[in-house]
Amino acid sequence: MFNILIAEDERDIRHMMSEYLSNNGYNIFEAADGEAALDVLDETYIDLLITDIMMPKMNGYHLTKVLREAGYELPILMITAKETIDDKENGYRSGTDDYMVKPIVLRELLLRVNALLKRVKTTSEKKITLRTSAFDLDSFTAVVNGKSVEIPKKEFMLLFCLLSRPGKIFTRQQLLDEIWGYDTESGEGTVNVHISRLRERLRGCTDFEIVTVKGLGIKAVLK
Repeated sequence: MFNILIAEDERDIRHMMSEYLSNNGYNIFEAADGEAALDVLDETYIDLLITDIMMPKMNGYHLTKVLREAGYELPILMITAKETIDDKENGYRSGTDDYMVKPIVLRELLLRVNALLKRVKTTSEKKITLRTSAFDLDSFTAVVNGKSVEIPKKEFMLLFCLLSRPGKIFTRQQLLDEIWGYDTESGEGTVNVHISRLRERLRGCTDFEIVTVKGLGIKAVLK
């Protein structure tokens, strides 16, 4: 399920969009201003951001610019009462991917969200790009902190699985089934060994870390 963050200071509008998108299968997070949106992004992997322009503390232009300068590549849909060409130009220059003008038609909002996320899934399902790291599942190539790193195939697939859903906790059995297959004779200790080797190879990584959640499993956490 895709995670969508809605940054909108008008509570009724925010809740209206949130409820509609939630009813259409999306996992929704809310923020009342740009600074609150950054707090959510620090703690949670977000697939798409919907942001108003006129917000207290940090407006949508500034929020979008900050995210792009920090290396965030998630699609951004800007929503505002402003509808002049200059306003739209400012939005696109700050780094937004799409633009909607209030009053919002919820059906159109859903169509635009679907289109943006479909584009992301098509182009990124076999590639993961972070601030200073990149992973290509087709070629099994890895760049960490800007430097090429050799990672054996099983470890690479394990890492790619974790990074594909940052923040999601995978049980060791889930990882075994995903990477080694359902009929493998390997046990959960195999996952532990590969995770240990990955941590050693990725020591000093500034983009993410692999975290063991006691009693639950393993997850990748973006920094």
